[in-house]
Amino acid sequence: MFQNWLYPLPLQQVEYEPHQLGSNIQRYSEEGLPDLKATNVAIVGIGEKDANAIRDELYQLSFPFEKLKITDLGNVRKKNTSFLIPLVKELLESKIFPIIIGYQAAHALAQYKAFQSLQSLINLVIVDEHISYHTDSTDKQRYFLKDILDSPNSQLFHMSFIGTQAHFAPLDIFEYLDKRHFDYVRLGKAKSDITELEPLVRDGDLLSINLSALKAAEAPGQQTPSPSGFTTEEACQITRYAGMSDKLKAFGIYGYRAANDKKNQAAMAAAQMIWYFLDGFYNRKGDFPASTDGLTEYIVEFKKLDYQLTFWRSEQSGRWWMQVPVKSRSRYQRHRLVPCSYNDYLHSCKEELPDRLLNALRRFG
Repeated sequence: MFQNWLYPLPLQQVEYEPHQLGSNIQRYSEEGLPDLKATNVAIVGIGEKDANAIRDELYQLSFPFEKLKITDLGNVRKKNTSFLIPLVKELLESKIFPIIIGYQAAHALAQYKAFQSLQSLINLVIVDEHISYHTDSTDKQRYFLKDILDSPNSQLFHMSFIGTQAHFAPLDIFEYLDKRHFDYVRLGKAKSDITELEPLVRDGDLLSINLSALKAAEAPGQQTPSPSGFTTEEACQITRYAGMSDKLKAFGIYGYRAANDKKNQAAMAAAQMIWYFLDGFYNRKGDFPASTDGLTEYIVEFKKLDYQLTFWRSEQSGRWWMQVPVKSRSRYQRHRLVPCSYNDYLHSCKEELPDRLLNALRRFG
């Protein structure tokens, strides 16, 4: 089945050391498709030249993930969204986690639409300097989020933007996001305390990262380079948070252009981001709370409002959730425990509920 969607990778020309990732993963090559029954994670490339440049760097990194089964499925035969959707859907249905490497941000649409057919009420997290949405534009590549946000059939429940730069945003975009109770963390705030991004990332079903979220000096091989953005270290921290999230089902890195890269610097940055994602994935704790079993309860009284909130802490990972204190239909149950941080809990103890948690309450209002 997968052969219908993918070009195999050429036979391996490089001899990797035993400790390197290139020696420890399966590859769909000219010798045939490997057995995928035990595969946990699959890598899929869009655009041979661009995806292979990132692969070349990724394969040279270490492999301390003894029990993690990774298969590189090669590159897609066609680059249009409609062709990608059934491939990603097939991986998700097979319980294989897809890591997608694409050369333009709009490829994230395939990631979303594939999951949309399998899961209702989706949380999407986007790391990008731009917000790819405009109410009036007909440019579907540049403003691909219109296909999600304006679609009457969209299964979107919530969207979070990380690393947004206000000087790239239309004047009314933040008012629109506030009206929809979406979360956005502008670049300055995100960089001031990267650890506070963890709950936002943990709340996502899907994660899309555009390499333009990184400084051009850090990753010059971008579709739209600019001088400001995250460092590679900060981006790797975000992807490790994503890997550790049991809720996350697919991850994509988009916007890499090998033709713009200098000494493969952006390819190395993307490869390290994938490596740290794998590190997080390998160290998942299995504490995404389908129930409150194994969680410790903390009740916070808001005396001035005659109101109380319940927080839960995982004894296994130390991570926190806030319980939305409203009755909701069963289809919303998956979202009623909202990831938060210890700082969110401390602020609530002072009767100062963070804006992000207020937004969460309003989504159920």
